[in-house]
Amino acid sequence: MSDVKQNALTIDVEDYFQVAALAEAVNRDDWPTMEYRVEANTERLLELFSERDVKATFFTLGWVAERSPSLVKEIQKAGHEIASHGYSHQLVYTQTPDVFREETRKSKRILEDITGEPITGYRAASYSITAQSRWALDILCDEGFTWDSSIFPVHHDRYGMPGTPHEPYLLQAPNGKTLTEFPLSTCPIGKYRLPIAGGGYFRLFPYWLSHWGLGKINRAGQPFIFYLHPWEIDTGQPRLNVKAFSRFRHYNNLDKCMHRLERLLSDFHFGSVSDVLSGMDIPTRAVAV
Repeated sequence: MSDVKQNALTIDVEDYFQVAALAEAVNRDDWPTMEYRVEANTERLLELFSERDVKATFFTLGWVAERSPSLVKEIQKAGHEIASHGYSHQLVYTQTPDVFREETRKSKRILEDITGEPITGYRAASYSITAQSRWALDILCDEGFTWDSSIFPVHHDRYGMPGTPHEPYLLQAPNGKTLTEFPLSTCPIGKYRLPIAGGGYFRLFPYWLSHWGLGKINRAGQPFIFYLHPWEIDTGQPRLNVKAFSRFRHYNNLDKCMHRLERLLSDFHFGSVSDVLSGMDIPTRAVAV
């Protein structure tokens, strides 16, 4: 068990047909006709977290919250933190600033109407706040968010902002306003930063590698942030006809994910993002990105 007080446990509440890896097979207009599985999968996670007495942050898609307000209330009633995952799970850098602002505002309003509480945390779909969409940080500040977890400090074909800090920090948006950033966790291996924060990496890497990499972050005295999607524990989800690489990314090791998650909860201490950040001494000097 790690000696770091807490690490951030996060769930991105979205359904299997909304992920970028399957976009080639599913049109956005088809979403209402797809088999809806996010409720049952999220409830399985809630049951596990209740058994382990663990709290998490649930980044909830506005599209899902709109259709499942009772699920959002169930998450809230269980004592977990609700944060925004945007509305339609579109890559930020494919949207105009006006569309992004409209969707961000809409999702925040939906979640606040359901929970009766301010929503202050945000995570972009597929970590798509990158060098070409820095302007989104201005909008998050303008819309009242105080913290974010969208920046992955790695090179990747779909996301990433290499060269940005690897630990929680005060971020200065292009307009000069600030918010706290909890970047997705990476583990140093020489000059390389191994993405180790969860999701597909957690399914594709052997468990010992995830455990070692996350433990290395804790042994350096820092908390890590871990993420998972409800569909990643769902072995019964429909298999869509996509290219081999997308199929590998999405479906590989779904049958191992729940067991690995159970081990992870036993091996490390977890809490919500806000709980972890409240226990940290975040430098007050802002880092421009």
